[in-house]
Amino acid sequence: MKRYAALLGAAAMAMALGTGTASAAECPRGDLDERYCDWNGDLVADTPANPDDWLDPSTLVFAYTPVEDPAVYKEVWSEFLDHLSEITGKKVVFFPVQSNAAQIEAMRSGRLHISGFNTGSNPLAVNCAGFNPFTIMASKDGNFGYEMEIITYPGSGIEKVEDIKGGKLAFTSPTSNSGFKAPSAILKADYDMVPEKDFEAVYSGKHDNSILGVANKDYPAASIANSVLRRMISRDVVKPEQVTSIYKSQTFPTTGFGVVHNLDPRLKAQIQHAFFSFDWEGTKLQEEFEKSNEGQFLNMNYKEFWEVIRKIDTANGVSYSCQ
Repeated sequence: MKRYAALLGAAAMAMALGTGTASAAECPRGDLDERYCDWNGDLVADTPANPDDWLDPSTLVFAYTPVEDPAVYKEVWSEFLDHLSEITGKKVVFFPVQSNAAQIEAMRSGRLHISGFNTGSNPLAVNCAGFNPFTIMASKDGNFGYEMEIITYPGSGIEKVEDIKGGKLAFTSPTSNSGFKAPSAILKADYDMVPEKDFEAVYSGKHDNSILGVANKDYPAASIANSVLRRMISRDVVKPEQVTSIYKSQTFPTTGFGVVHNLDPRLKAQIQHAFFSFDWEGTKLQEEFEKSNEGQFLNMNYKEFWEVIRKIDTANGVSYSCQ
């Protein structure tokens, strides 16, 4: 409860910081869309200064990044959403988004209040949808993250990254870090390989599609998040011997969880408290995510944790255009 009280106090302070005298057109915003301000320099949208602009919905809408079939995760998140409902006193519903773009648009339009955005979508969600991330999943000892791997199937004829030249490489979507952004930057910088010049890029839409595509020999190779691969192997969706890895990256931050910027500050604090007070033991969330060695919500901030992802975006010439 001390932590909860501190969160409420921080919410009040954030409300005070948001009361600038300049107009929205004059406020500092960095890469943020013109509808947002960033007076404190933390790179995320501030809570609006005018309480009339705060959202306090009777029903809270939650979404998890569509790295796999959303139907898989509705039940996985059910106990957490019950806990969230108990803490906030509000009805909470699970929104099964089908794409990263749909998820971002839902938050930008005010239809999505709490969400987990995948690694690569975090910058776009922050800058275009007013997303305020504050936590990620971590192991019980505080370690977090995943690696991008390029996988193929045994007998494909691909034994090293250079062997992809002249063939196909499956990406997931342009907003995915491990499914597009990181491999694009790494292939260009380290191997002088670019899509459509050195290989044909195909898009599967999701990590599970890419993994299954390689396992079933529909794709000769794919770039994927190995945390998704580990969970699929644990569920016996694919077998370890169906895929082989030819590249493994540095560790990246995993899904960032947070809220839309214009929720009532006290409601924001309650939601944060729900994340950090959730008891994982014996839950479906633990059962699913311990497969990727995750067992708690770790406090984080976008400015520091997502710096490497913003650097990858810069290397790829990505601009956070919200048009």
